[in-house]
Amino acid sequence: MSLLTSTGRRPSTASVTVETITEVEAFRELREEWTLLLARSDADCLFLTWEWLHTWWTHLAADRRLFIVAVRSGGELIAVAPLALTAGRRAGLAPLSSLTFLGTGSVGSDYLDVIVAQGREAEAYDGLARGLGAQPFALQLAQLHRGTSATVGLARRLARRGWQCTERPADRCPFIALQGVSWGSYLASLDGHHRSNWKRRRANLDKAFAMRFERVETDGERAAALGAFFALHSQRWEGRGGSTAFYSASLREFHEAWTRVALDRGWLRFFLMRLDGRPVGAIYGFRYRGTFGFYQTGFDPAYARHGIGQVMIGLSIKSAIEEGADEYDLLHGTERYKADWARSMRELSRIEAYPPSLRGRVHGRLAALDRRARRVARGALVGISRWRS
Repeated sequence: MSLLTSTGRRPSTASVTVETITEVEAFRELREEWTLLLARSDADCLFLTWEWLHTWWTHLAADRRLFIVAVRSGGELIAVAPLALTAGRRAGLAPLSSLTFLGTGSVGSDYLDVIVAQGREAEAYDGLARGLGAQPFALQLAQLHRGTSATVGLARRLARRGWQCTERPADRCPFIALQGVSWGSYLASLDGHHRSNWKRRRANLDKAFAMRFERVETDGERAAALGAFFALHSQRWEGRGGSTAFYSASLREFHEAWTRVALDRGWLRFFLMRLDGRPVGAIYGFRYRGTFGFYQTGFDPAYARHGIGQVMIGLSIKSAIEEGADEYDLLHGTERYKADWARSMRELSRIEAYPPSLRGRVHGRLAALDRRARRVARGALVGISRWRS
């Protein structure tokens, strides 16, 4: 955990205007400017596209209120903080509402951030700090790319204004660098046991079944594949306590709408595995700029002994290499199977910021005490586990 502070002189903000967008129609009208700004930023990724976040808002906003902060310099959009307001729920204390990123929650967005035009950071951060520093809400900003996030610059500006700001590690995203890599050279770089296991399982599938691994190309194929995917994912997790990925009707509606948008934009990478004509597995991913993002997988557990999950991931990596992707990102999570394929990691972090009001200071102190108690509890559990072993 680190306290975010900064010193230095702020440039003039005479030509900088700050607007808080709370109406959906105004959000809709930002689409073109948003897209241009994202392309000019260091935060450019699929999970910050207007399309992903607007679709999320349409289907998964629940009881949140829209709170997008837009900064302009001479009329030009130079920064956007894509936020939503969530009502406070702390029992026994006057609640403090918080601002979180659009896209937050079980939908699984990674690399969330404020979007800032390259070369305009100083005035953008100052404008965002003016817009956010004047409101009474806490900031709970998760899934940041640790070390490169523009949100750190914003937090430093808020710290100057007396806000209590902390950053702490969160999740990790394994990824594979693919530039200059062929499928053969990539396979050769893997652990020998994993490589031979994949080749054996791939060959055995061809011997035992008529195997096809098909990429969705049309909207009709998309709709059918998504329905099969929901069923396969449910089957895979049914005996393991269930999955939070597609548990609600609103989440399934989101993915129905989003995959349609992503297919239209050329971003969707959805693969279906068929054995003797029967759909038994699927890979749900995206291609945005040079990145292939591995989002979710599902397969029929009746075929688990054939290693179809492992084979599908390998085939999707092969496809990403063949279409010229620069990297294959397995997104957040440190499951064992991801470590088999990827050696590199990106760290994610979370920033919390509390306003300098009495209520903000109290909630900030309580949050710090809660984090400390959790660390102590985890340490105690580790100690007990070691003593028992």
